[in-house]
Amino acid sequence: MSPPLFIALRFISHRKKAILLSLTGVVLGVAFFICVQAQTQGFEQFFIKTVLGSSGAIIIQDRFQTLYTGVLEPATDNVVSVTGQKPRRYTEGIIDPETMIRTVEEFSNVAATSPVLEGNAAVRADFRQEVFRVQGIDLERHLRATALREHIVAGDLAEFRLKPNGVILGYNLARNVGANVGQKVLLVGTDGGTLPFLVCAIFQTGNISIDEKRGLIHLGAARRLLRKPFGVSLLMVKLRDPARAPQLAAHLERLLQHRVRSWQERERGNLQIFRLIRISGMITVSTIILLAGFSIFNILTLMVLDKVREIAVLRSMGYRRADISAIFLWQGFLVAVIGSAFGCALGALLTYGVSKIPANIRGLLTTSHFLVHWSLSHYVVASLIAFVAIFLASYFPARRASRLAPVAILRGGGQ
Repeated sequence: MSPPLFIALRFISHRKKAILLSLTGVVLGVAFFICVQAQTQGFEQFFIKTVLGSSGAIIIQDRFQTLYTGVLEPATDNVVSVTGQKPRRYTEGIIDPETMIRTVEEFSNVAATSPVLEGNAAVRADFRQEVFRVQGIDLERHLRATALREHIVAGDLAEFRLKPNGVILGYNLARNVGANVGQKVLLVGTDGGTLPFLVCAIFQTGNISIDEKRGLIHLGAARRLLRKPFGVSLLMVKLRDPARAPQLAAHLERLLQHRVRSWQERERGNLQIFRLIRISGMITVSTIILLAGFSIFNILTLMVLDKVREIAVLRSMGYRRADISAIFLWQGFLVAVIGSAFGCALGALLTYGVSKIPANIRGLLTTSHFLVHWSLSHYVVASLIAFVAIFLASYFPARRASRLAPVAILRGGGQ
């Protein structure tokens, strides 16, 4: 053990209560920081998982054509340039989905692609009717591209596979019309035509906007119901690395001349809300650590004033300014290490406890318990904030101690 560390421990022993109080602040600050970040990011990750599992990382939609105005103007070297570019003109849907699917699936990051024919319809059951967004799907492709299998809460996909006029309803949609698995319902197209369907399964993603306004039928049945004999409305694309969706979406848009949107673009508003909540929680809880830092600053400052003569004796014995400074920095370092260690342990315990708290959340997301996300980064960031705050709190008292003049102090000339 180095002499500065040994002396630091001796100094700490003289102010145990004050040091323990500051240490408690560091422990609680680190623990609350970890727990709050785990909660906010838990809901965010659940939302992202829901989006990717129900709508894909990338959606390819309408074909576009760039419009131009003005005249052809000759440029230098007899080159003709076009000026006055206007926004695009979109043509609804995808005319040749099979060719596009083959092209898209050549990219290494693409895991699966599902063609979807989409339109507005109404479901009628027990004299109740709800307007919803019906999606015609190729079941096998849709299962590979989405998490539909995981979202089924009632019924059986095998039954849906065997029934050409089977329908899978969102949980909230089925509840609103009073439809149950095995019950027959009527689907009404935009032109007023009706077709009978059998409810084969019910899904629940946890996103109320999807569970309340979406139903799935076979692609062939959707063509009959929506009176669209060819083409599809969109392609849902599953990626092996969803984080790279914006780059691939931009490339596919240039290549295919269709509108391509990544999940980050589609959900930008909700993602910003989650990010702001996470940052707000980080700032709020960090104030506990900062207050603990101020407490350390006060304790060490008072300790410098209280140990003036001891510091002078140490200087006269040959201790350098750096050694005196190290004594007080060691005290801050020990508080940071112990506080971070116990804070991380308490943070993990709190996070686990929060994850077991029942909750009946019904809004943007639907869940029966608090959601948490376990991440090493939460512990690293919390510990880093604690170390930085306490280092700054220790640095100025340590600097003051190292600048004391030993001769003047020993002669009684002041501090």
